[in-house]
Amino acid sequence: MRIGHRISIAANKVPGVRAAVVHDVTSAHLAREHNHANVLCLGSRLTGSVVALEALEAWLNATPAEGRHVARIAKIDELDGHLVDDER
Repeated sequence: MRIGHRISIAANKVPGVRAAVVHDVTSAHLAREHNHANVLCLGSRLTGSVVALEALEAWLNATPAEGRHVARIAKIDELDGHLVDDER
């Protein structure tokens, strides 16, 4: 299975990381804009090199959105903080 999920699972174990698996320009843009993803995961089986580069460019150029998305990100960050506190 080379679709990016394994690396996203591992990356999301790191406090502060919001890794997203993407397969195209739209999913890359939305991962950054709506979920404030700060790590991009691309699977080699489903994503060719041209699409991967286009997705990377879209992700890098996307701006994390405010509004309704902020509450979701705050919940994720809160969960992240609880996990860090529990490990201490």
